[in-house]
Amino acid sequence: MRITRLVGIILGATLLTATAVPAAAAETASPTAESLDRGALRTTLAAVHEAGMYGSYSSVRERAERWTGAAGLADVDTGRPVRPGMRHRVGSITKTFTAVAVLQQVERGRIRLDAPVADYLPDLIPGGRGRDVTVRMLLNHTSGIGDYVLGAFPSLAENSAASLDEGRFRSIRPEELVRLGLAAPATGRPGEQPGSYSNTNYVIAGLLLEKVTGRDAGTYITRHVIDRAGLRATSYPRTPYIKGPHSRMYESFHGLIDPPRDYSVYDMSWASTAGSLISTTDDLNRFYRALLTGRLIGPAALDEMLRTVPVAAGPAHIDYGLGIYVLDLPGCGRFWGHDGAVFGAGTIALSSRDGKRQFALGLNLMKYQRLNEDGTALEPSPIDDAVNEHLVQALCRTPESREAATADARHLLPRGLPGTDLSSGEWATRR
Repeated sequence: MRITRLVGIILGATLLTATAVPAAAAETASPTAESLDRGALRTTLAAVHEAGMYGSYSSVRERAERWTGAAGLADVDTGRPVRPGMRHRVGSITKTFTAVAVLQQVERGRIRLDAPVADYLPDLIPGGRGRDVTVRMLLNHTSGIGDYVLGAFPSLAENSAASLDEGRFRSIRPEELVRLGLAAPATGRPGEQPGSYSNTNYVIAGLLLEKVTGRDAGTYITRHVIDRAGLRATSYPRTPYIKGPHSRMYESFHGLIDPPRDYSVYDMSWASTAGSLISTTDDLNRFYRALLTGRLIGPAALDEMLRTVPVAAGPAHIDYGLGIYVLDLPGCGRFWGHDGAVFGAGTIALSSRDGKRQFALGLNLMKYQRLNEDGTALEPSPIDDAVNEHLVQALCRTPESREAATADARHLLPRGLPGTDLSSGEWATRR
């Protein structure tokens, strides 16, 4: 997968020309880190803001060395700057946490990956479908079950953001999300490849986790995944508010919301175990390092997790495992991780297989790309190019590898978004 393809998957957004504001960049780091070009990281992150992004924060690790920085604004009205370590809604990165929790139960013999979902939740999926869909199919998006998001936010299909605002303080049960997903058109037959990215799969996985553990899924994941990984700023939200330092989170929806509105206060029950988590870029790097080095699940379960299949995510295809996908950067190597997108917040976290090279980035303006004149495709954005440059700077070790990755990146225009909210490519075709 080329890098612009990934950035488009993550961001799927519209350039908004911000009012004239200075690019404020800050960083904290270890005293010596010869393997990290801190000046280049700081410069490329500032360029993301200069290209039109309101604010972003980034964390990069190379073995024991660490750099973290921020650039831009946390509040465009007051001019409050973003700071490293701000808490952020990380959307579908939640899926990796949920998959780890399910695999822990696989290791304990309480769940079998290739067992029908109906063995555990006999009344959730009606008819023979519950026996055709296995646990593995949920986790690698080959179940054929549609996504619930348009059902939960129906105004989006009518070129209106009204349901986003109406649902700000709405609490919606996971069983209702599953009902909406099952009512949506099937994306294929169970087990068929390529699969199709669907948030419904991970809501069902959360209900499965609750059934076999007898605990609320968020409580179980907090104790057995978040705490076990040593994450101090990661949590499931219990209210619509984010505790601790955080940015406002602005949604444009490709110009449908103009000017962009702040959705940082939001009842995230609509995202459930598919995308409601709050974290920081440092914590995300810590989590993926713990996962890939065997601290959260054992080698056999990790091998299952990293076994990928092709999955359609909007107009793009990704190589998806169980709650994690792989990205090959030309000349730079192979990286594992996930991205996430909820209203106003976008995130990506990638790590080398040995956990030694890591990158996580958070953005506070989403779907900033504009639709073309006929409303069927997204126009390219300078923000995408700037994010590409920063990502390549973070993950590629040498000037030669960065040049190879950047050159390859220019061949494909970014499209789509398989994060927690509706695929931008899908939404564009429904306008």
